[in-house]
Amino acid sequence: MYYGPNKNEKFPNKNIPSVCFIKNVITRPNIEVGDYTYYDDIKGADKFEKHVTHHYEFLGDKLIIGKFCQIASGIKIIMNGANHRMNSVTTYPFNIMGNGWEKVTPKLEDLPFKGDTIIGNDVWIGQNVTILPGVHIGDGAIIGANSVVTKNIPAYHIAGGNPCKIIRKRFNDELINCLEEIKWWDWEEKKIFDNLEILCSNDIEKIKMIK
Repeated sequence: MYYGPNKNEKFPNKNIPSVCFIKNVITRPNIEVGDYTYYDDIKGADKFEKHVTHHYEFLGDKLIIGKFCQIASGIKIIMNGANHRMNSVTTYPFNIMGNGWEKVTPKLEDLPFKGDTIIGNDVWIGQNVTILPGVHIGDGAIIGANSVVTKNIPAYHIAGGNPCKIIRKRFNDELINCLEEIKWWDWEEKKIFDNLEILCSNDIEKIKMIK
């Protein structure tokens, strides 16, 4: 008995080759992606890692993406390796040019470090969004197209713009608290299947009754 698509397939629906479950194409050890999270890109949905830039293992930062996220084409996730020294006269990275300039190679502690970039569960990210290093996006958040996310976005909030700003909450506090408590994305596949109609509604009374 099937209770939905195979979470271990690269392309869950053979009729829609632009949608890829990206957990199944990740090769870098410093990227973690949850089940059913997809990237939608007709130019190569299985090439998601190309959209994660300046991500160097020696820095130790991770990109962590939860389950059931929906990521549109044109995403750009910039990691800590893009940062330049900011506490000196110039920000120019002389050292990477070599030819003697490497004598001013900065120490890691001299470079800005914002930590891991974390995207929660059931997050919808619109087209051509840029996410800067160390940003945390909460569960159930929506990021509008063409946004530049420079700061954390709380769970179940809608945000957009450049720089990205909170527009409004998706639901009232009661429903947000309920959803954060039940964490439906961690349910077994059959339980999700059996409750699809409720998950695709905003009926808090029905959601509360789910056991």
